[in-house]
Amino acid sequence: MNFLLSVGKGILIGIGAVVPGISSGILCVIFGIYEKLIDSVLGIFKDFKKNILFLLPIVLGTIIGFLLFGNILNYAFTNFEAECKLLFLGLILGSVPSLIKNTNSKSPFKLHYLIYTIFAFLLGLFLFLLENKMSNLSFINNCNTIYLIFSGFTMSAGIVIPGVSSTVLLMCFGIYDVYLQSLATLNLSILIPIGLGCLVGGFIFLLLIRFLLKKHYSQTSYSIIGFVLGSIFVLIPNTFTFTSIILFFVGFIIAFKLENLKKC
Repeated sequence: MNFLLSVGKGILIGIGAVVPGISSGILCVIFGIYEKLIDSVLGIFKDFKKNILFLLPIVLGTIIGFLLFGNILNYAFTNFEAECKLLFLGLILGSVPSLIKNTNSKSPFKLHYLIYTIFAFLLGLFLFLLENKMSNLSFINNCNTIYLIFSGFTMSAGIVIPGVSSTVLLMCFGIYDVYLQSLATLNLSILIPIGLGCLVGGFIFLLLIRFLLKKHYSQTSYSIIGFVLGSIFVLIPNTFTFTSIILFFVGFIIAFKLENLKKC
């Protein structure tokens, strides 16, 4: 049961690397595995068996979500935009009380922590506005290997840092459409360089996040909460349906009750 649950979480994390506006890091935070995931990846050889048993189902699910379900969810977002967006919006907002509770349980709240939250919120809002701007621009695709590796390196920040969408970063480099087409056709000449850049960048950003969590836990956690809140605007649809509103509350309740699943 725990294995299948972890695979399911991994699938959603993989989807988060494909769908515009969704951050894989946010989903890791929602599922309560963000810090443990960082420690397991960076300290995999310290307790190899324990860490590999934790990582294996998540990695397996992430690959499945990334390669198989990404296009399906893109279809769903295209044809049922309001329903999908409000479901994810509910999941994200429903996780915020748990994030605050978990942060305050490890360190007493101090008023100046809100400065980090506000700054991160404004940065997340800026990235939302940037994504809207980039989606209306056309780029000349530059697909040489070095450029793809660097794009993947930058993309990894959107995978590792909660609230930073990797799609925004790929749009900035003008290769998001190429990225999606390559996923659909399994074009390894594009995917391998991007993947290589992601691996290198992911390792570096994980080291940075772990350092910040160990040295400045509360400030980093409240910054993550700010990123989470700043990222929700991309999920507000232009129109609402009755079904989408119901799905928002479904997502909110699932995330709010997810504390029990975090213990699994």
